[in-house]
Amino acid sequence: MVVIAFRATKPGSNMRTWMGSKVPTSTISLCTSIQFFICVYWMLQCPPFPERNTKIKTEIIIFQCNECSDTLLWCMLGYTAFLACVSFFIAFLARKLPDSFNEAKWITFSMLIFLSVWISFVPAYLSTQGKFMVAVEVFGILSSSAGIVGCIFFPKCYIILLRPNLNSRQNLLGKGTTKKI
Repeated sequence: MVVIAFRATKPGSNMRTWMGSKVPTSTISLCTSIQFFICVYWMLQCPPFPERNTKIKTEIIIFQCNECSDTLLWCMLGYTAFLACVSFFIAFLARKLPDSFNEAKWITFSMLIFLSVWISFVPAYLSTQGKFMVAVEVFGILSSSAGIVGCIFFPKCYIILLRPNLNSRQNLLGKGTTKKI
């Protein structure tokens, strides 16, 4: 919305039609609905089921989850990757906004961490078998979530807790006399 707002102020811009509170709400609803329908279709078409695996270790029977359809699993992960790439691109476009409105560098870095975690997830996931596949999935989810949360909220927590003098209206509007570190 901030990118649209700054582009809408340019003379002759047709971005004014995209202004308003309904655009972010409808965008998030649409993207979430698509992901929801992919997952529901996958669960209805071919739900995962437990399976006995005797191939990994012949003397032990290992129960594991068979995803049933690798195509639908990768469609779901591909759509998530598509949304991450779009978010990264939009954050990259917002990098030249004024400092008081610019959260884009933290969002861009968090999306870069998210993408790098999931790019490294693919070969790690494909090269593991059995119970270690779940550990790789959990590690991917936790590390990408920690990267996003850390990059977006750590700078804010740093200012609020350790540099409260920077947490003022004057500094937000760029009128403060506090020296930058």
